[in-house]
Amino acid sequence: MPTESLAGSCLCGSVRFEITPPFSAFRYCHCSRCQKATGSAHAANAFVPAARFAWRAGESLLKQFDLPGAQRFAVSFCAHCGTRMPHRVRGRDDFLIPAGVLDQAPAQRPENSIFWGSRAPWYVEPGQMPCLNEYS
Repeated sequence: MPTESLAGSCLCGSVRFEITPPFSAFRYCHCSRCQKATGSAHAANAFVPAARFAWRAGESLLKQFDLPGAQRFAVSFCAHCGTRMPHRVRGRDDFLIPAGVLDQAPAQRPENSIFWGSRAPWYVEPGQMPCLNEYS
């Protein structure tokens, strides 16, 4: 059953969208493509059916890169600030939502990590290191 909608936006605020949970999936992806696309150890991706996604502003500012030869891999981003933004998944009726661009915390939490065998060799799980609230 859908819950209250969640808003999302890019870093500069030019691109805004709204989704209505629940997510059809929410996971961390450790594949090498997601590492490159995020510049991080993994992506945190949520998925919602297209019928529960709506652009609220700035859709014309989006740029998308579809990885040649990949069945579904793409990245969409704000042309002003470069923030990764949602995009419709090729061949499916859902949107990939980079979870970090949501303006509120979703009730759902990631359910698993995929492509764990491809994780960055330097990745250390958060529970295995000190966690600080600010710069040290």
